Amino acid sequence: MLKRPDTGVVLRITRSIFIPVREIEIKAVRSGGPGGQNVNKVATAIHLKFDIGSSSLPDEAKQKLRNIRDRRITDSGVIVIKAQRYRTQAKNRSDALSRLSGIIRAGLKKRKKRIPTRPSPHADQKRLDAKSRRAEIKQLRRNLRSEE
Repeated sequence: MLKRPDTGVVLRITRSIFIPVREIEIKAVRSGGPGGQNVNKVATAIHLKFDIGSSSLPDEAKQKLRNIRDRRITDSGVIVIKAQRYRTQAKNRSDALSRLSGIIRAGLKKRKKRIPTRPSPHADQKRLDAKSRRAEIKQLRRNLRSEE
C-alpha cells in the first residue's frame, strides 16, 4: 500500500500500474470451519471484490484479465477472493490484497509463443519399428487352419 497525492492510497501491482484502494471492495465476514469461542463473535475473514471493467487499469490489461481462465473471476468480470487463512483481520486483509495483485500480475504476463516441433527422424523410425514388431506378433497369433 502506498499513499499518492493524486489518487490517495493505492495498491502497487507493477512499477507502472497502481490500483486506487477505493476501487477494491473489502468486507469483513465471519470465518468458516472450526475455531473455538472467538469464531462466532469476531469477523476475521475478508471478502474482497474487484470489478475489472470499472477499474482504472489500462484497457489492454483489462482485456488480458478477462481472458484468464480462473475460477476466482466471475463471468461479469469481478475478481472475488475470500481470505481466512489467518486469525486476525489485518493479516487476512493483506493476504487478500497480495493475492489480488498476484492474479493481476499473472494476467499481465506476456505468454511465450509456442514453437511447433517435429519428431526427429530417429523417433519416427523407432515408432515404425515398434508398429512392425507389433504386427508381426499379431500375425503369429493367427489361426493357421482358417487360412487354408
